[in-house]
Amino acid sequence: METLTSKLSPEAASDHRLKALLAKLMLEDKVQLLTGRDFWTTWPMEKIGLRRMLVSDGPSGVRGEVWDEREPSINFPSAAAISSSWDPAIADRLGAASAVEARRKGVDVVLGPTINLHRSPLGGRHFEAFSEDPVLTGELAAAYVAGVQRNGVGATPKHYVGNDSETDRFTVDVLVDERPLRELYLLAFEKAIVESRAWLVMSAYNAVNGATATENELLETPLNSEWGFDGVVISDWTAVRSINSANASQDLVMPGPDGPWGPALVSAVKCGKIPEASIDRKVLRILQLAARVGALEGFDPVQAEPVDREDPGAFCREASAAGTVMVKNDGVLPLDSASVGKIAVIGNNALQARTQGGGSATVLPEKIVTPLDGIRAAFGKDKVSYNVGAVVQEGVAELPLEQLTNPVTGDPGLRVRFFASTDEEIFAEDRRSTALVWFGGDAPIAESSMVQFHTLYTPEVTGTIRLGFATAGHGRIFVDGQLRHEATIVPVGTDLGAAFLAPPSETVPVHVTTGIPVDVRVELDIASQADALSNALSITIGTEADHSDPDALIIEAATAARESDVAVVVVGTNSRVESEGYDRSSLNLPGQQDRLVHAVAAANPRTIVIVNSGSPVLMPWRHDVAATLIGYFGGQEFGNALADILTGAAEPGGRLPTTWPATEGSVPVLNTTPDADGKLRYDEGIHIGYRAWLKAGTTPAYEFGYGLGYTTWTLHSFEVPATPVSPDEVLPVAVSLTNTGNRAGKQVVQIYAEKSGSAVDRPVRWLVASTPVWAEAGETVSAVLNVPTRLLAYWDNGWTYEPGEYQLRAGVSVTDLPAAATVVVAP
Repeated sequence: METLTSKLSPEAASDHRLKALLAKLMLEDKVQLLTGRDFWTTWPMEKIGLRRMLVSDGPSGVRGEVWDEREPSINFPSAAAISSSWDPAIADRLGAASAVEARRKGVDVVLGPTINLHRSPLGGRHFEAFSEDPVLTGELAAAYVAGVQRNGVGATPKHYVGNDSETDRFTVDVLVDERPLRELYLLAFEKAIVESRAWLVMSAYNAVNGATATENELLETPLNSEWGFDGVVISDWTAVRSINSANASQDLVMPGPDGPWGPALVSAVKCGKIPEASIDRKVLRILQLAARVGALEGFDPVQAEPVDREDPGAFCREASAAGTVMVKNDGVLPLDSASVGKIAVIGNNALQARTQGGGSATVLPEKIVTPLDGIRAAFGKDKVSYNVGAVVQEGVAELPLEQLTNPVTGDPGLRVRFFASTDEEIFAEDRRSTALVWFGGDAPIAESSMVQFHTLYTPEVTGTIRLGFATAGHGRIFVDGQLRHEATIVPVGTDLGAAFLAPPSETVPVHVTTGIPVDVRVELDIASQADALSNALSITIGTEADHSDPDALIIEAATAARESDVAVVVVGTNSRVESEGYDRSSLNLPGQQDRLVHAVAAANPRTIVIVNSGSPVLMPWRHDVAATLIGYFGGQEFGNALADILTGAAEPGGRLPTTWPATEGSVPVLNTTPDADGKLRYDEGIHIGYRAWLKAGTTPAYEFGYGLGYTTWTLHSFEVPATPVSPDEVLPVAVSLTNTGNRAGKQVVQIYAEKSGSAVDRPVRWLVASTPVWAEAGETVSAVLNVPTRLLAYWDNGWTYEPGEYQLRAGVSVTDLPAAATVVVAP
């Protein structure tokens, strides 16, 4: 006999079975499912066959349930590097590789991608987001989501919406008109929802036009009602602050187990303030997510095991090179590894590379390849010298593992002991890093009054070092059994995440001798906390950089450059400049790095600069050097990828996804600081990024879309349909171009639209399509790009099409557009 469900479509049958499970739940059960069980997991419910679901931070790697160097993760290139490839296939592969990592760590949901726009270059978290342009962002985000979910793991576009800067992110009210909201900030999310069908969306901390994101009507319209989103709206951690959010289309509160819903929500339903049907909708979405990821008995997951796998290290190396942007080359690159003489590698970031940004996206790779490592491997260690040149590090840097001995086991590392009282040890573990974070895991932080960290440190230098710790709270440092320093460290600022992950340091001078072990013990008193970090702990034990004689460092570096055939200077930012939780105060490189580059370039005209930052920095020396590569935060294979480009084994495949200014004063949209009333006004409207630069008529250092390769190209045909197009059509445009150089290479074809004489305010031009192309030397290639005519419309209480002629321009940057054609939009 046929059952009711057997007569239904698969989708309807699944919905019917989910509703049957819902019917088994009491109101209290339902409400429990709507708040997390702990920091990273949701509640299981055995009576309906529901296991817990584990979520994990993941835009540039998947950390897993614990922040633990003993369970390392792949450190992929940052989103800014991925977006510089302008290649959706790279973003798709990143998503697929992230899902493989997720399943290896038992993770069901990756908390990424970050889709917020680079509205101002001061945004402190831009390394984690894609671009200043919503179309490029949307293309790459949709590809990433598709890759993740094809391998059976949920993706979470975030932070919806308007979280485009970090200053006062918990309380800021972003005031943005409906038109830029629709045409820029929501458009960036749309394709990941409508086409890639994301299974989750993360709501943001901030308010938009007076309503907190977790209580905002934007969660329903356009997300659900227009885009057809059927997934779970998960909150950013602690972003849900009141029972009012339960009336909105907010589904899951994180973290747990406490929160503003719980018993208060049960009471609100029972007294009729919130309809139970609203609760049912939220629960059904959580159950559907569980079914998709394989967390609900009786339901086949979308994909039980990842189907797309590749070597993650090889992918990291390829993706980093694909996203590296060469903005200058006077012919010095590529270097001939056989004939090149001595190479002077200079810069703090050459040795201590930033392969990822700071904050919740941090992962712990097993090993990273620094630029110095990669250059030595490619050219031979005997050819390569190293000088720090200028100190970039702020605060303490962790002690190298190879210089640490656990006093209990004799293995590399340290012993960590948790005490309930002065002499009552309740937990101990052996760790392999002095930069430690506990979010979850077995350590009984809430039950402890003090934590002790103990190691034997064998220095590689003789002299005075500054040894200490960075944390929040009261700590003591003992050296060879003697108390050397005691201090209470108070976090700077009000952002909880920044205070936790990037606290100030306290250090003390200690004389050391090469090869003579020093007994180092740090004790940290744990104060009881009532906030979201009450069961979390962060500390870094290490050494502070020597800032005592910056002039001598520059002189030594310039001397090394003068005595070498080529100088490679790696400049960049540090975790106090680019991180979650705060914006940048300046676009300048930290420390004396600009002075360093000027000095090195004066000493050796064959100076190559590599920029190791996640977002734009000023380069006042850019006209003085022979070549400049922007490598971003290039992931764990950063050094090898750079070496591949320096030797010519790989093409510098990147093009800028964000405008790089020449001076800070010339940036048309800069402010990220709310007014005294807590409001951040997006008064620039639809003109951000290159749109604002074009409107202002100001020339940046390097424009949007710009980048050089190792070959040359000619674009020689550009064809568009001759007949008028109707609204909602997809307009195919064809381009042909020839690689006119003597080696294979990559180019990124970009299509922009213009509407002269428009009846409404329009950008001078705006991106409507792009694609990367590859060709052998002398080869001509063709590509067809699809331009949705929706991208020609503007928002006026709906998408409005202005009939008439539009210019489409084709080229290789927002200002280098040699081909043009006219299309007509029918009335």
